Amino acid sequence: MTTHLERKPYLVDSVIGNSKFLASLTRTGRLVRLWWPNVGFPQHVDMIRTGIRMEGAQTSWFDSAEQEHGWQHEAAYVPRTNLFRVNAKHNQCPIEVEKVSFAVPGQDLLVFHYQFTNQSEQPATFHFVHYTSMTVSESPYYHTTQFDVEADALVHFRHRYFFMASSANVCTKFQAANAWDNANHGALDGSRIQMAPDGAMEWTFTDIAPGETVSLPVYITAGHTLDEAKSVMHQAKGRAVEAWTAETAQYWSDFLKSAKPCPMEDERITALYERSLLAMKLMTDEETGSIIAAPEFDEHFAQCGGYAYCWGRDAAFITTALDRAGLTDLSDRFYLWTLTAQDPDGAWQQRHYHDGALAPSWGIQLDEGASILWGMYQHLLFLSEQEQTRFLHQIWPAVEAGANFLTKQIDAETGLPRASRDLWEERDGQHTYSAAAVYAGLDAAASLAELAGNAELSNAWRNAAQGIAQSITDRCWNASQSVFYRGLKLEVNEAAYRQAQEQGIPTAIQAREKGYPVYQLEYDPIVDVSLLGISVPFGVVSASHPYAVQTADTIERALTSPSVGGIKRYENDQYIGGNPWILTTLWLAQYRVMNGQKEAAMELLQWAVDHQTEMGLLPEQVDRHTGDTAWVVPLTWSHAMFILAVHMLSETE
Repeated sequence: MTTHLERKPYLVDSVIGNSKFLASLTRTGRLVRLWWPNVGFPQHVDMIRTGIRMEGAQTSWFDSAEQEHGWQHEAAYVPRTNLFRVNAKHNQCPIEVEKVSFAVPGQDLLVFHYQFTNQSEQPATFHFVHYTSMTVSESPYYHTTQFDVEADALVHFRHRYFFMASSANVCTKFQAANAWDNANHGALDGSRIQMAPDGAMEWTFTDIAPGETVSLPVYITAGHTLDEAKSVMHQAKGRAVEAWTAETAQYWSDFLKSAKPCPMEDERITALYERSLLAMKLMTDEETGSIIAAPEFDEHFAQCGGYAYCWGRDAAFITTALDRAGLTDLSDRFYLWTLTAQDPDGAWQQRHYHDGALAPSWGIQLDEGASILWGMYQHLLFLSEQEQTRFLHQIWPAVEAGANFLTKQIDAETGLPRASRDLWEERDGQHTYSAAAVYAGLDAAASLAELAGNAELSNAWRNAAQGIAQSITDRCWNASQSVFYRGLKLEVNEAAYRQAQEQGIPTAIQAREKGYPVYQLEYDPIVDVSLLGISVPFGVVSASHPYAVQTADTIERALTSPSVGGIKRYENDQYIGGNPWILTTLWLAQYRVMNGQKEAAMELLQWAVDHQTEMGLLPEQVDRHTGDTAWVVPLTWSHAMFILAVHMLSETE
């Protein structure tokens, strides 16, 4: 069996889940990735395909793109839910298909409800084919697929992960292992069990009258034992699929009712606001409380370093948005999760798995831990007095360790935090954004210490924060460009160092462990949107300060994408071609709100609304030439920045 991982798209169109399951799908309804029992790890699907086979013909896979098999699709979320509906038609096939996909809240159960309508003027007999190939626990090795006669189900398992696929309808054919060719030709051979990753099932519908609709639910259940998966399947078949559908729709309706409604009376903004809340909920892990940046889409790390991890920086923005929307319980659970991810010395590393374990990393990134401390205090401000006391007691040891770690990172020469990775995770240096984050983290820790009755620590951390703020304004202002430097002591390779010397640019060499040289440029003059963070959200200088005003104006001039609008990350950005990002555009919108420029902020917000995906999700990037979605769907941080911008704008009215 040849793996089909190379066929997986980078860009997906929808996500479904229940904070245990997370699945990504294309607009044709094809499920391409599936995570369980945590939303970020592990992923289990190689390929799942669904098709129609008319009598005497080969299977036509109706989840294919139109150019492959001629099927045309209409797709959308069921309004105000995370149920995803797809309608598929073919001008040479009499059967029209409607598929609704969802994960049942609180259950290890995925539901795919198919309805088949005979659009011809003659009775039709056809076969529905469901093919599954699983790379259980992200491994290509040692899989078993078997047909469970009692459950009338295919079972895929490896180690302690068991997945079962079946229907309330009894299948007419099956094959465990090496089933792709036979699934295409209608020749499933009844093989019962093999050490192989794939299998297929077929259901037959006979003499369906013109205009008649027949229904078939497909259930996928999961468990750590076969009995667990089988028990959930028994429960799934014990209720009508319509009952599962209604229960799930009601759950998402109740979830939105539990949040604050969109504070702006605009139909498109309201729809995107609600979709943002629904998407963010899918990215939160039920078991641990962690929040992932996005569903993984580049499992081979061919274009990036991966996204299905929890970043403290992203999560600080996300939880602040959740708090603004009244979903404080999700934020609370996240900050309790951070206690499991902190290092013994008080640091928080760059990113983590759902369980707090260290994820693949490029090294220490000081803005991550600082953002967590800042976010903890922001969250506390949304709690009642009683809840504040409880929350402070829970987080205080982590706050003390985290703030003490940050105070030890200050460079005596510059007054800024020592060199670390920047927020885009591309370069090392003493970055201005990172310094602003550390300022905000220490200032937040000082406020928490004050609430805890520890005046000594509060004063020490506040003084350290003020020292960083002074160094930012004294050392990082680039008057010649009317913008803050991106940073100081930028680490470069020797060739760049030599070239800078020849051009008269200030440089330095430092020695690190075992005498290895570190080549540095004294200043990093690149205009970067993250410099807005000095004012929004970290408040080192006010949004009306002349330095902040000039910085924002310089950013807008230098980073607006000329063809499609929107704001790029920084000058000469090369990542995925250097496109405008949703979150960066909304970052500038937030600054404009803070500086009283509401009309400009609304234009930037509207740009984000105009560049949502077809399904109402916010990507990371928009193609700089076409304006189409370019990368990562959905990005949780993008949705958070939208919610924050909407609330900030509404509060100016």
